[in-house]
Amino acid sequence: MTEPFWQKKTLTEMTPEEWESLCDGCGRCCLNKVIDADTEEVHTTAIACRLLDLETCQCKQYKHRRKFVDDCIKFTPKTMHEHLVWLPDSCAYNLLYHGYDLPEWHPLVTGDPNSVHEAGFSVCGKGMVSEEELPDPSEWFDYIIRVK
Repeated sequence: MTEPFWQKKTLTEMTPEEWESLCDGCGRCCLNKVIDADTEEVHTTAIACRLLDLETCQCKQYKHRRKFVDDCIKFTPKTMHEHLVWLPDSCAYNLLYHGYDLPEWHPLVTGDPNSVHEAGFSVCGKGMVSEEELPDPSEWFDYIIRVK
């Protein structure tokens, strides 16, 4: 049995297809973040990008998302170290960057694209709201997700 590509290759050695396949489809990176002006700490909110389909956890315009959302970050092997703060701890890119393996629920491990949802690691069904419902970012601080 051969080792999976993510265990043999570094992030920079992966093909574009391999890189894209690392995304587990959780939708967590598509939740808006707010920055505390005093501490510069980044907080994740329960407010999803307007392009995130909250039923499927897929971007409605993935290939052209930056045309619709100017500040959507394009993660690449060369630039991801600059953007790690925006990724959840469970993200495959974040895990592999820090030398960890993919979790047992990751779709590449299970072969099932729904395993991320079934394991409870996606935003699907978690009561998130679209930023279209809250157009005033000053309200977003009320939607910070508190992790205990």
